[in-house]
Amino acid sequence: MVLLCTSCQEEKGPVSAVEKKPNVILILVDDQGYGDIAALGNPYIKTPNIDKLHATSARFTDYHVNPTCAPTRAALLTGHNANRTGVWHTINGRSLLLERETTMAEIFKENGYSTSIFGKWHLGDNYPFRPEDNGFDEVLSHGGGGMEQTMDYWDNDYFDDMYIHNGELKRFEGYSTDIWFNEAIKHIEKNKDKPFFCYLPTNTAHSPYFVADKYIAPYKDNDAIPLPAFYGMIANIDENIGKLVDYLETSELMDNTILIFTTDNGTAQGAKTDGHRLDGFIKKGFNAGMRGVKASKYEGGHRVPLFIHWKNGGITVGKDINELTAHFDVLPTLVEMCGLEVDDDISFDGKSLLPLIKGESNDFKERIVITNSQRTENPEPWRRTSLMQGKWRLVDSTELYNLETDPEQRENIASMHPEKMKQFKEA
Repeated sequence: MVLLCTSCQEEKGPVSAVEKKPNVILILVDDQGYGDIAALGNPYIKTPNIDKLHATSARFTDYHVNPTCAPTRAALLTGHNANRTGVWHTINGRSLLLERETTMAEIFKENGYSTSIFGKWHLGDNYPFRPEDNGFDEVLSHGGGGMEQTMDYWDNDYFDDMYIHNGELKRFEGYSTDIWFNEAIKHIEKNKDKPFFCYLPTNTAHSPYFVADKYIAPYKDNDAIPLPAFYGMIANIDENIGKLVDYLETSELMDNTILIFTTDNGTAQGAKTDGHRLDGFIKKGFNAGMRGVKASKYEGGHRVPLFIHWKNGGITVGKDINELTAHFDVLPTLVEMCGLEVDDDISFDGKSLLPLIKGESNDFKERIVITNSQRTENPEPWRRTSLMQGKWRLVDSTELYNLETDPEQRENIASMHPEKMKQFKEA
């Protein structure tokens, strides 16, 4: 398989995946929304390293996930709709990935890759749900869905904490995000002679909002910023991404490494709403013109950034891709990019994004994508759901919006489009 891209650099042709399989680093940031990046229009935050990645990547501008943590992780790692994986909540046993699922790590491992995770797993802490039971050779993680939550080590507070390293509790000195990236770099250095898949799901910028004062200081005196510590945590993440890229370039690994940046749901603290906490219109902060925040059924809850960079694949120049895409597309994309073999009994709900990256004609324009935030014992039809197709959004089966004319989803036009309502409800 050879990757050809409309933004390819002509002086260096793309590399065949058969000749040398590319490495993959997947960065998944917690609770950072689409608007929490300077390059995406935020006038307050400083994210120079994420901005640099944005400038040299394929950027998916209409990319969607689930509105909360664990369901997004399940869909991302399996290529399946989250509800199918058994993960539709973040607690109460509804964040445990079904044993029948095959993860991204298992597929990479079966194709000769070393596999590792550094950070937040949130898909089960006991056998057979742990990362080491799901294809990861090297594991460094915390318990539960966040620090100070049930299953995490008592008294963890992001600094000098106890983490689970390959099944054993071990204390690490330093700040959590620094540790994830530092340990990832160490592991990559030890395993760089073979292809590697490194999954870096940070626990930041999830609450509690703890970070060194030096990262908060630039944002303290700006009344337009809802929570300076939240931006401070993102500033630290940005710094670590810069450190990782510097290492990859110095070690001559950058050219043949697919580097992916994305987040797990809409912003948690980058914007404040009026009215309903989750679903209201933005009254403070920045949210890229979207309604709703984390856990919302509206755009601000589930539209997030996705950047893909790969020099040897010709993906080095910023290119916006505006078709509707989703988290379950990432795994089939990597399967095609890396030339991975997949068992015949494995199929995906998503589809490879490679045709979009290459600028080929595609059938994405008519696709329908559904995302929801169940957060119940058992899934309920249409509960906090957004059904999406092109410019259209059907919310909770009763509200219809046209994002071309109403990007903030202020006017429900369901009564004006009965045929579209019928089409969506029958989909």
